[in-house]
Amino acid sequence: MSGADDAAKWLGEQSKAMETALAELVSINSFTENVDGGNAVGKMLEELFAIDGLAASRSKSASGKFADHLVVSSIWTSRGEPPIALVGHLDTVFPPGTFEGFKRDGDLARGPGVLDMKGGLVVVAWALRALAAAGVLTSLPGMRVVIVADEEVGSPEGQSIIRDAIQGAQGALVFEAGRKGDLVITRRKGTGAMTIVAHGKAAHAGNAHKEGVNALWALAKLVDRVQSLTSYERGVTVNVGKIAGGTSKNTVPDRAEALVDLRFESRADAEALIEAIKKAADECAAAVPGSRFELSGGVARLPLERTDASVKLMDAYAACARASGLASGEAGLIGGGSDASTSGAMGIASIDGLGPRGIGFHTHDEQIEVVTLVQKAQALARFLASLRSS
Repeated sequence: MSGADDAAKWLGEQSKAMETALAELVSINSFTENVDGGNAVGKMLEELFAIDGLAASRSKSASGKFADHLVVSSIWTSRGEPPIALVGHLDTVFPPGTFEGFKRDGDLARGPGVLDMKGGLVVVAWALRALAAAGVLTSLPGMRVVIVADEEVGSPEGQSIIRDAIQGAQGALVFEAGRKGDLVITRRKGTGAMTIVAHGKAAHAGNAHKEGVNALWALAKLVDRVQSLTSYERGVTVNVGKIAGGTSKNTVPDRAEALVDLRFESRADAEALIEAIKKAADECAAAVPGSRFELSGGVARLPLERTDASVKLMDAYAACARASGLASGEAGLIGGGSDASTSGAMGIASIDGLGPRGIGFHTHDEQIEVVTLVQKAQALARFLASLRSS
C-alpha cells in the first residue's frame, strides 16, 4: 500500500500546518446559535477542503436559526462502489464570551472545539489532502464529507442533510472527540425529549377549592409514573429535569409543565417508552377529573447499535490506527448521542470517536494531545487507501 505509506509520510510533516488551521477555526466562536460565527467557520472549512477531485456545497439553514451546513463530495467516477461517509459538525456549545481562544500548553492544545470537534474536522481535511498529495485520492470510492451546524442541539436540520448526502454509503466514520486509549465508539444511547403540559381549572384555594382542577397535582402523578419507567437493566432512563406551574399558593393552578429527558439502547425500547408515557398520561388525567395532558416531542435520535458490519469496520480502522502509532479497542456504551446515530439508523455501518485524543469536551478544560492530530489523520488516510481498487 505505497499510497498509504506516502500519505502517512506526507502527514508526518504537517503538524504545524494542522495546528495553525485548528487555531484559526477555534479562534472564531461557532456556538450553535451564532449564525455569523458558524458561517465564518464554514467558509474556512470550504477552503480547507478545496482539494482536487472534491467539490463543496452549502445548504442554508431551513429555519434560519443555524449556520449553513456543508457537504463535500467527490467528483470522480467511483466505478460503482458505494461511497464512504465522513461526518462531523462545526458548532460548539459555548456562547460568545464564555470560553474563547486557542492556547498551546506544552503537548496540549486548549480551546472551544479543539476536541469537540474542530480537531476532528482538521483530521479529515488533512487525511484527504494527504491522499491527494500521494496521488491516490481519485482512485478511491466516492467520498461524502458532511459537516452540519446544529449537532450540539440534536441536529434537527442536520439529520436530513446527512441522510440525503450519504444514502447508500458502505460505511460512516464520525470524528467526535477521541477517547482515552483511542477506543472506537460502536454504541450510543438514543436520546429524546418531551414537554408535558398539564391543564386544569383555576379557582380560589379558599373560597372555591372544590371548583378547581389542580394541574400541578395531575402533573405530580404523571411525574411519578414516568420516572418509574426507568430500567437500568435495559438501559432505559427517564429524567424529569424541570417543573414549572402555578401562580400563587392560594390559587388552584390551571397549568403546569415538565421537561423530560429520555435515553434508550434500542429502537424497540424507544417506541415502547413513548407509548408508555402516553398511556400514563391518559391514566393520570383520569385520576384527576377535569385535567388533561398535552405532550410534545419524542425521539430525537435513535441509538447507535453495534452490528457485525460496524465491528468489521472498527477492526479495519483499528489496524490502520495501530499502524499510525495509536492504540485501539472498543469503547463501552456512550450515554450521549451523535450524528453516528443518524447514519447507524440508516443501516450504514458506523463508528465514532475518531477525532484527536483529548478530554474535557463541553467544559472550559477542553483539550487535545496535539501529536494525535497527525496520528489520527494518518490512521484515516491508511484506512481510506485500503479501500482502493486493486
